[in-house]
Amino acid sequence: MSLNSFGHLFRVTTWGESHGPALGATVDGCPPGVHIDESMIQQWLDKRKPGQNKFTTQRREPDQVKILSGVFEGQTTGTPVQLMIENTDQRSKDYGDIMDKFRPGHADITYYQKYGIRDYRGGGRSSARETAARVAAGGLAREAIKSIAPDLRITGYMTQMGPHGIDRSKIDLDQINKNPFWTPDADAAATWADYLDGIRKSGSSVGAVIEVIAQGVPAGLGAPIYGKLDTDLAAAMMSINAVKGVEIGDGMAAATLTGEANADEISMGPDGPVYGSNHAGGILGGISTGQDVVVRFAVKPTSSILTTRDTITKSGEAAEIITKGRHDPCVGIRAVPVGEAMMACVILDHLLLHRGQIGENRGIIG
Repeated sequence: MSLNSFGHLFRVTTWGESHGPALGATVDGCPPGVHIDESMIQQWLDKRKPGQNKFTTQRREPDQVKILSGVFEGQTTGTPVQLMIENTDQRSKDYGDIMDKFRPGHADITYYQKYGIRDYRGGGRSSARETAARVAAGGLAREAIKSIAPDLRITGYMTQMGPHGIDRSKIDLDQINKNPFWTPDADAAATWADYLDGIRKSGSSVGAVIEVIAQGVPAGLGAPIYGKLDTDLAAAMMSINAVKGVEIGDGMAAATLTGEANADEISMGPDGPVYGSNHAGGILGGISTGQDVVVRFAVKPTSSILTTRDTITKSGEAAEIITKGRHDPCVGIRAVPVGEAMMACVILDHLLLHRGQIGENRGIIG
């Protein structure tokens, strides 16, 4: 059984391990004629790559993408696009001390229980290193989206680190690329810098919340009952390493609202329906409304830390463990471009599905 692929028409299969020679993605179903080159994908990988500052893992990987197939004279051909990223800075010896021990909070134990084989060198497929392949595929998806929905924009940012959240009244999207945390609140970035520096120096880690918005999404994407846009978005975000919760729109907070407060009231504007609010996150009944699609996900703290913890060995003996090596004190920082990539892949997939079944929207209002 192969479960390393996602998507319907735009289908992505990722491959490779954290400490193998390379990793990458095979993308099938990309429309032909999409203008693409390696630099157009590289800009997104550069956003995710490790070692950019003291707040991320100091593993030094250039994450240089190579296009091996599916592109001719700068355009996709409609055949599978093979994307490869070589690993160049593995330090497998850092994991020698834990080859027979399971890291608490890590997939080490479940991978071993399921398969009976464990790649202890950085976690193998369970490592967040796998997400580089998703970002590469997302870069291709973004370029394909431009030819179908040129006004569509995807933006991700961090809204919370540990107990510290942003002030939504101070959101300025221009600030996202001006701080190491990809946050739209400059004051929060300053607070987080001091907070995470303490976490990092103590050898511990902390979680985060990421929000991804797709603006300019046309109404009509998604299908009932099992092809809902929010179903695929939730599955895509939950599949990201270390993600433990996903929300669409108000998400869990919707449970605290009354029907009057939650209703996104509708009026008629010059160009179609206008909504007074967006508690639904741009999706009703699994179908996009034309409003911003808003997805939020929670990332747990990195499991590899320098604090001594109790665990067991493969033989079932009690043991203590400290994880050496180079790890993110807040893996949520580098999850921002990953969330953007997954949004791009899902949105493109649904654009293609909608075009294949419906073409133009059939329900005209006004």
